[in-house]
Amino acid sequence: QVVESGGGLVQAGGSLRLSCAASGFTFDDYAIGWFRRAPGKEREAVSCYKDTDGSTVYADSVKGRFTISSDNAKKTVYLQMNSLKPEDTAVYYCAARPARTTRCEVTVLEKTPMEYWGEGTQVTVSP
Repeated sequence: QVVESGGGLVQAGGSLRLSCAASGFTFDDYAIGWFRRAPGKEREAVSCYKDTDGSTVYADSVKGRFTISSDNAKKTVYLQMNSLKPEDTAVYYCAARPARTTRCEVTVLEKTPMEYWGEGTQVTVSP
């Protein structure tokens, strides 16, 4: 399973760090993706990380502001979110899928069935 944490309410320009803690599978062999769903919008892929080849990718909307990283010893992937904007308001989900069958590309990831999904964590950015 994967469990997200770290969401909350922050003012525009602020920062949050989301965590995705994994258990029950071989963490090093999995790709981890961060997704978000804003009210009234489709779910979108935000970022992806694959430890097997060091892939890190970002949606254009967050590039330069968000950073994905991993602590393999803790089996946790982080999403550091800086310079937050009201349009970043969404429920953020992490998901996992075996790395060998995952293309860590944002547009591809959005169409890829993920094996594990978290319950999500709410991020609200006030103007």
